[in-house]
Amino acid sequence: MRKTLLGNISPEEFLRDYWQKKPLLIRQAWTDFPELIDLARLSELAARDDVESRLIEYKNEQWKLENGPFSSARLKRLGETDWTILVQNMNHLVPHISDLLYRFNFLPYTRLDDLMISYAPPGGTVGPHYDSYDVFLLQVGGQKRWQISSDDASGFIEDAPIRVLKDFNPEQEWILEHGDMLYLPPKYAHYGVALTPGMTYSIGFRAPKTQEMATKFLEYLQDELCLDGMYADPDASVTDVPAKIDPQFVARISEMLKQVTWDEKIVTDFIGRYFSEPKPHVFFDQTEELLDYDEFAAAACEYGVMLDLKSQMLYTDDCIYMNGEAIETEAETFDALHELANQRQLAAGDYDENLLETLFTYYEYGYLIPNVPKSAD
Repeated sequence: MRKTLLGNISPEEFLRDYWQKKPLLIRQAWTDFPELIDLARLSELAARDDVESRLIEYKNEQWKLENGPFSSARLKRLGETDWTILVQNMNHLVPHISDLLYRFNFLPYTRLDDLMISYAPPGGTVGPHYDSYDVFLLQVGGQKRWQISSDDASGFIEDAPIRVLKDFNPEQEWILEHGDMLYLPPKYAHYGVALTPGMTYSIGFRAPKTQEMATKFLEYLQDELCLDGMYADPDASVTDVPAKIDPQFVARISEMLKQVTWDEKIVTDFIGRYFSEPKPHVFFDQTEELLDYDEFAAAACEYGVMLDLKSQMLYTDDCIYMNGEAIETEAETFDALHELANQRQLAAGDYDENLLETLFTYYEYGYLIPNVPKSAD
């Protein structure tokens, strides 16, 4: 599988020679699609209010951006050229798209973000730009011309609704056909223009900014910290400048704040919670008729279970996280839950009560379901 996805090189070679270093074009990287997400299917998804979608047009030398949801009447007004519709988090919506995303599991799930699908007729483009993260661009149907450049210094067009570079001087150019894939490191300028109707599957990786991590970590500490003590100054002395901030007061407050400390265990817990936390627009739906515990246990043992497409599960040696929460469970369930986290499903088996009770709890939350074949429903 991995050999096919990365052409003739191994994941180890890719990470050593290309990852965050230089682009890589992989001809016929992936063509094993159970179905193609055509414009009609993409339009249906772009009409939903729980789906992030955008429409980008280039008219009269002006960029135009609209955010979804989009009515069918709006999309029918589109011309035959020069527009692109983009739908984020397709891995939350279509099972085989989720399967494709998780084939990039030669990198940790903490880095893997989402799979976006864009559809464009001839001339469709989002302009020359660069991303601040690593991205794989997989062509699905049609042809697209990609030009790339290591020069990203020109800056973006002011007042444009999307990030488009002012100047773009291509250094390399390829035409990608169905199944071809281009890898680009962060901040590598690229410009794709559809030559024939087709899609680009964009596999993006999380690269949080330092400011974001610091802000979120401090929010985490605010919820987790419980500090003892209270301000005291038994050695206070009389002052004739009461409005002046006393250096001794500063020293005492500084000493109090020294209690705010952390270690790798605290940072690891923050990572488990934050990097498994669903994005703001993600909500979990329970099945209309929940199985009771005995029904669920029987189905789980006979068919196994699978994570909901929107679920994220991470773990350390002594803790397991799902969708921003630390799972409370017995240590003897860890091996099975590690398999569920890594494979996103758990095979059928004779599971003990502790594991079944844990799985049932998160089944009730909508985080996982029994992997019952449709023919067995």
